[in-house]
Amino acid sequence: MTQAPTPPPTPPRAPGLRERKKLKTRSAIRGATYELIAAQGYEATTVEQIAAAAEVSPSTVIRYFPAKEDIVLGAEYEQPLEAALRSRPADEPVLTSLRYAIKAQLGADLDDAGLHLRCRLLRDVPEVRARMTESLTGTARRLCPILAERTGRPTTDLQLRVLVTAVAQAVLEVALHWEEGGRREDLTRLVDEALDVFADGI
Repeated sequence: MTQAPTPPPTPPRAPGLRERKKLKTRSAIRGATYELIAAQGYEATTVEQIAAAAEVSPSTVIRYFPAKEDIVLGAEYEQPLEAALRSRPADEPVLTSLRYAIKAQLGADLDDAGLHLRCRLLRDVPEVRARMTESLTGTARRLCPILAERTGRPTTDLQLRVLVTAVAQAVLEVALHWEEGGRREDLTRLVDEALDVFADGI
């Protein structure tokens, strides 16, 4: 029996006016936060100062970002990472798909002016590092269903969860290593080096 061709993926819907306003507000809050932290440090920067600089109320800042650590780290990388993972060939090994998706996202982040600040804060501020660890665990949980579908495993499969979570934490170690080395090394090469550790994974 001839297998029906796989339909092309549905193009992403353009954000509506409400979504664009939300994105603009989030961007303003994050930009103000980066500027304040660069000028006076993380600890000295308050939600009230961020709100004033972004021209929003403190309650708006908290509504968009429940904790100051969330402003620094954000979660905008999750959807692009999921999209990159879904775009990989269905028969590709899990680790290979993860490698390409992560490197694609990091390649885009290299043009982000906040990347260096985030890495420095990950290195220097325990609260930011702890929040990033928590965030990466959540990201791994979001990626597991995509990979479970590709591999025929249940979404609760322990080996799959362990691999994806470990890879996510490895990327955090890559960011810390890159920052500690003065950001002189090639970041995507470091990702390759780190993920080679998992070469014998599922």
